[in-house]
Amino acid sequence: MPARRTKAVAPAITAPATAAVATRPAPAPKRAAKQLRSLVVLSIVGGLVATAAMPAFAGVLQKEAPVTLQQMAVDDAQSVVVASDAVGTELARESYSATTSDEIAKKKAAEAAAERARQAATVAATQPTTFNVDLNMVAPGSGAVRWPITSYTLTDTYGTRGGAHRGIDLVAPAGTPIYAAAAGVVNVSSEAYYDYGVAITIDHVINGQKVSTLYAHQSYGSRQVVSGQTVQAGQLIGLVGSTGRSTANHLHFEVYVNGSNVDPLAWLNANAG
Repeated sequence: MPARRTKAVAPAITAPATAAVATRPAPAPKRAAKQLRSLVVLSIVGGLVATAAMPAFAGVLQKEAPVTLQQMAVDDAQSVVVASDAVGTELARESYSATTSDEIAKKKAAEAAAERARQAATVAATQPTTFNVDLNMVAPGSGAVRWPITSYTLTDTYGTRGGAHRGIDLVAPAGTPIYAAAAGVVNVSSEAYYDYGVAITIDHVINGQKVSTLYAHQSYGSRQVVSGQTVQAGQLIGLVGSTGRSTANHLHFEVYVNGSNVDPLAWLNANAG
């Protein structure tokens, strides 16, 4: 039997231990890749956290933006009423007043006269006026109607000054006695009665008719009667002066019958006795 050939096997070459150690692949690249992946993951997570946190810190860290005048005006702007929301308001005559230039002038003149009378009355109150007059005197005559003064000079008559003069002017020295033209009740007794100055008005009933008489421009402090007082015909009520809108000592005398202004001189001539 022929002898079996054995295949020759190459002898194994064993590298020295030192060579094996030197040629073993180093683990550094694998570990570096792993660290790089960890770093990337951490960066992504950190980015997500920062993105989520930014809105929360934005309000705290954000500085106040400058505001323009137009933006400030928006906060204080007044509301606007559009036509559809507007409600019509009817103007009433009482809501306004119209005054003519003549009315303004008259009002100013009356106010000025009242102020002059007030100032004069204040002075008169501190400086008592004395007159050499017998206060027990009465007007002469015995009729229901008497002359308001007994000695005078008639100047301006009824209806003069373009119809604006509503009485008669009886010029007499300051301190001349003034008497009630008829029995009645004193209505006005004032130291400053409009342009009349110191004045008295008396209401009477004569022959069933309502009569009112006015005695103006008397001396300050000379009034002898008060409002509401009953007087008799010929009773002393005051003294002639030049107060209010007056330029000389005189009595301005007016008469009204049933509310209508009449000529005092004609009334006295027809009734005084």
